[in-house]
Amino acid sequence: MSNYSAEDVKKLREKTGSGMMDCKKALDETDGDFNAAVELLRVKGAKDVGKREGRNASAGIVSGIVSNKIDGAFVEVNCETDFVAKTDDFIKLGDKVASLILSAKPKDVEALMNVQTDGKSVQQLLDEANAFMGEKVEVRRFAQFSGGYVSVYLHKPDPSLPAGVGAMVQLDKENEQVAKDVAQQIAAMAPIYLSRESVPAEVIESEKRVAEQTAREEGKPDAAISKIVEGRVGSYYKDFCLLEQAWVRDNKKTIADHLKENGVSVKQFARFKVGQS
Repeated sequence: MSNYSAEDVKKLREKTGSGMMDCKKALDETDGDFNAAVELLRVKGAKDVGKREGRNASAGIVSGIVSNKIDGAFVEVNCETDFVAKTDDFIKLGDKVASLILSAKPKDVEALMNVQTDGKSVQQLLDEANAFMGEKVEVRRFAQFSGGYVSVYLHKPDPSLPAGVGAMVQLDKENEQVAKDVAQQIAAMAPIYLSRESVPAEVIESEKRVAEQTAREEGKPDAAISKIVEGRVGSYYKDFCLLEQAWVRDNKKTIADHLKENGVSVKQFARFKVGQS
């Protein structure tokens, strides 16, 4: 007779992120000893770390932290399944990595992997999580802002999961409400650039070529081509430049209008959505 219940299997799965059959097997091997089963799964997970390197980590979490209103860190940490992404240990890992980015200010992901905490590198923390949770765990990207007024907004597209979309915005001066408005706009509307001036010339040239070729294939008269191209480029700015986007709370205003009314400006921003570039 088993010395554990279905509830024990559920608790072990939630604790470790391991598969149900692996949890049952671990409890069988440890005669129902929960803590011993946890250790057994960790050992098994550590042996399998290398096997997971080539697997796809497309689930995960977006975490963010702000200190003293002027320093912010924002990170995407990935795993393989939503089941692991919503565990307390994985959520705490995301918060831990964000905190380390804030304090160490690494220049890139490679440098972040070497940041030390309690005698371990971030890479070691990820390897331990990989072993413990039984899935590939990695940091995909991060952003860190200092100066001005920094705000982070995190959104849960699915209430049962942790934040999967987020935005971090840096204003030139403090305005909590406007910072929140703009961060929510960024999360919802996915701008790529701050203004039309920040769009690379090659991007605009590509839009022009596509617009011209499309118009010609549709049989538009030559006299109308330039206006069609101009209109398409204008639409691109409205779609992908934050300052030219219509404000989601009042589409009669642009974000630039909203900022001007409040006497602030956006210095920079970042937006992450789990699993997307």
